[in-house]
Amino acid sequence: MKLYIGNKNYSTWSLRAWLLIEKYKLNFEEVALKLETPAFYQVLSELSPTQKVPLLVDGDLVVWESLAICEYINEAYLCGQAWPCCPKLRARARALSAQMHSGFLALRAEMPMNIRAQRRVELSPAAQKDIARIAQIWRQQLTEFGAQEGWLFGGWSIVDAMFAPVVMRFISYGVELGPLEKAYMEKVLACPAIQKWRAEALLEKDIVESDEAGVPYP
Repeated sequence: MKLYIGNKNYSTWSLRAWLLIEKYKLNFEEVALKLETPAFYQVLSELSPTQKVPLLVDGDLVVWESLAICEYINEAYLCGQAWPCCPKLRARARALSAQMHSGFLALRAEMPMNIRAQRRVELSPAAQKDIARIAQIWRQQLTEFGAQEGWLFGGWSIVDAMFAPVVMRFISYGVELGPLEKAYMEKVLACPAIQKWRAEALLEKDIVESDEAGVPYP
């Protein structure tokens, strides 16, 4: 099984798929490609119709979309344990994952993941609304499940993988949140798989100009 990913400093979608595989200690080969380079598109053009990362190759199967990768890994390798076991909670978890997958467009545009950075950005009302909605989701989930293991549905799940890059963004841009949301961010940062990703991101030297938003803190 091979997982093609982009720069760990910038690639949010790569983080999501990688995190699920790494969290469960599955055996895979990581293929790192530098974003926005000719080699990136050359390699992916031979494998994927979208030429985007993450891309999973498992034997003769090619999966080129992060949430689909997570679903496949969960079904093929994890016996479904990466979603809540209760059907109603599983439906909610999928809804929240899909919302993260397809929504929050202003936040993504104005606050690209940049793990190495500590920056200040002037946020639009739409981005502020996105932040408020994410904080609401975390607060609601943690009020209901946080007393268990501290994840959004008690135990770690694909939902936590979907929101992990948001935690990285909030750190880089100094987003102020309430105590429950801060506790969740600390939980995410304490995860060994996240610590591994962050450590490797900090070693990267490549610059993707389109993801260098805002200005450095003084």
